[in-house]
Amino acid sequence: MGEPRLEVQDGLGRRVIPIDKPTLTIGRRTESDVRLVGSDVSREHAEIIRENGALVLKDRGSRYGTFVNGEAVTEHTLTHGDRVQFGRTGGAEVIFLTDAAANSGTSTAGTAVGDIRQMATLLEGLRALGSGRVLDEVLALVLDAAIGVTGAERGFIMLAGDDRQLEMKLARSRGRVTLPGTRFDTSRKIPEEVYATGELKVVADLLDDAKAHEGTVALGIRQVLCTPLRLVRYLDRPDMPAETRAIGVLYLDSREKGQLLSQATRGALDTLANEAGVAIENARLYRETLEKARIEHELRIAAEIQRSLLPQGRREGTFFQAMGASLPSRSIGGDFFEYTDMDDGGIGVVLGDVAGKGPAAALLTAKIQGLFSAQAGDGSPASAMKLVNHGLLKRQIDARYATVFFATLSPAGALTYCNAGHNPPMVVSAAGVRSLASGSVPVGLFASAAYSDERTTLDPGDVLVIFSDGVTEALNPVGEEFGEDRLSAELIRYREAPLPDLLQAIITAVQAFAAGASQSDDVTVLVARYLGPGAAAAPGA
Repeated sequence: MGEPRLEVQDGLGRRVIPIDKPTLTIGRRTESDVRLVGSDVSREHAEIIRENGALVLKDRGSRYGTFVNGEAVTEHTLTHGDRVQFGRTGGAEVIFLTDAAANSGTSTAGTAVGDIRQMATLLEGLRALGSGRVLDEVLALVLDAAIGVTGAERGFIMLAGDDRQLEMKLARSRGRVTLPGTRFDTSRKIPEEVYATGELKVVADLLDDAKAHEGTVALGIRQVLCTPLRLVRYLDRPDMPAETRAIGVLYLDSREKGQLLSQATRGALDTLANEAGVAIENARLYRETLEKARIEHELRIAAEIQRSLLPQGRREGTFFQAMGASLPSRSIGGDFFEYTDMDDGGIGVVLGDVAGKGPAAALLTAKIQGLFSAQAGDGSPASAMKLVNHGLLKRQIDARYATVFFATLSPAGALTYCNAGHNPPMVVSAAGVRSLASGSVPVGLFASAAYSDERTTLDPGDVLVIFSDGVTEALNPVGEEFGEDRLSAELIRYREAPLPDLLQAIITAVQAFAAGASQSDDVTVLVARYLGPGAAAAPGA
């Protein structure tokens, strides 16, 4: 008897391993004496032990079992020619040899599956490529390998979406030709069944059930092989089973018999499907990562543009000082503020809050800012509000509106304002805090909306405070709102402070109140102090 050895055929290729140790370990672990690849191979699958001059194969509690000559075993004394299968699919096969047959190149395993293993070898390469391949390229490699080795005429890969419905991703034919279109005459019943059950399916002749596959039969297609694409995640703990999730199916059909019906083809394609599942998922995640990075880059650019559209925070004149700040809850926000030089020598201040968040709100914010820049300088706040409302409705932007407060302050202290559904601003004076409560509906909702001017007078030292609802509606960790009372207290405390200190006090108070709770809305504040007719701004004020 020659030296005992194992002829191994799996995704790593064909090789001969001598049994030259008292105990030979077999499994998926890199430390195993016989390392095998395949979805059904456990980390520590089996071992071969010398006992009383014989070689005994012992299963080590593997998940999918060990089979000798087609029979499941837990312990078996090996004899020459025994065919050992690790797992149910046959993805890893071993022949036990005790004579020169192992080196003759004519063994059953070598001749039966030698060519078909090209696919497994290719897919091992795909695993090595990992996320370095884009999804379409990986799909094409998988289909070309499957078609080339099996002799199928066409191949399709269908992947499941978030709704778990199969969607055609790529179709190829012989010669590495991509089939145009997204809909093909294929049996939907077979891939849906395979995806649902997770079991490979072979149909020898579609004519046996022609009514169920009428469209495919009409093309002359007779044989179909469909196998699930599975994503297998192996856990580090050997006592924990692998996690398996179906992500789609690999479908092959042909008008010729080819090799679709052979047992070797079935086993190899099952191995292919599992290896392909890893490669496809990695490629898909890689593409999603690239897409996410692209979106984040574009959002950063959008945020920079939005910040550039806002005016410089500080504005001063002979009779006023003003300062504003906006802190978006996301990278780009839906709040804005603006200063407008009035034709009569006064100053106009605008603060708005667009419904919603994110890019859509930011685009509408830029539009409203543009409308105010064009309309606000030569008329009353109410007339400007009407024009802005008309401009938004003319564009028919569904379910998009904004609350806006627009006020003009004259050198004599006359404050004329129009409130379109916005939070009532506050005026802080030596006598305390009062709200400018009058208002109408937001802009962008109703063509018939009526807007009117309201008037009041500011005394030197009075401060107008305009804010978005992100200030008063800021929540702390227990769900309480910051509220107008807390805001009023801060305004009274800092009424005479320089405007930068007053503005910072408001923002700091809101952030301290939130105490780390996530910011659910944009926080925007604009403060304007009336200095008096012809007064000079105090240094550092």
